[in-house]
Amino acid sequence: MASDHYFSASPAGPEKRRRIPVTLAGRDGHVTTAGGVFSPDHVDDGTRVLLANSPAAPPGGNLLDLGCGWGPIALSLALEAPHATVWAVDVNERALDLVRRNATEWGLDNVNAVTPDDVPADIVFRSIRSNPPIRVGKRELHTLLETWIPRLDHRSDAWLVVQRNLGSDSLQRWLAASFDTGYSVHRAATGKGFRVIRVRRHGSPPTEPIALST
Repeated sequence: MASDHYFSASPAGPEKRRRIPVTLAGRDGHVTTAGGVFSPDHVDDGTRVLLANSPAAPPGGNLLDLGCGWGPIALSLALEAPHATVWAVDVNERALDLVRRNATEWGLDNVNAVTPDDVPADIVFRSIRSNPPIRVGKRELHTLLETWIPRLDHRSDAWLVVQRNLGSDSLQRWLAASFDTGYSVHRAATGKGFRVIRVRRHGSPPTEPIALST
């Protein structure tokens, strides 16, 4: 795999911007994409499966698109929940610039396209949606999910789409083992060779021992 991939912070390849037609949250329009970002020619199949098999966005609060690329998930969330704040997070600066351009074109002022370090540490999310960058490698992917899933608000969900032949079932088992207290993990949908995995945060364990009555 070339080192200059879509999860590079500053892709070295030519930008080659292009315009493509899309339908997001029932709205037709065009977006700007470019080389050096994930799926620049269309909304990829995994993202389509995720959008079709996850519920409407919560109406308010903070929502996270983790690994946003040029922004199909973030834009969809912002359209569905105009009173929410959508955090479109990516390490790829070119992708973040595209999200900002597309949000402006679509009249969406509730999208913050930022790097991971620019998300305030005290923010929790009412929903996380992600087509995660599986090809970064297992260790990096696990670190990514261990960082962001604990930032779910109580009684909130992360919805992840992963291709079956790229390890969706093993990732689901790892998630269930890693988030075994206060969370539940299950397969929510299957389509076009992809799995949609739902991670539900039910609440936090007690911070102090519970006194037993005598």
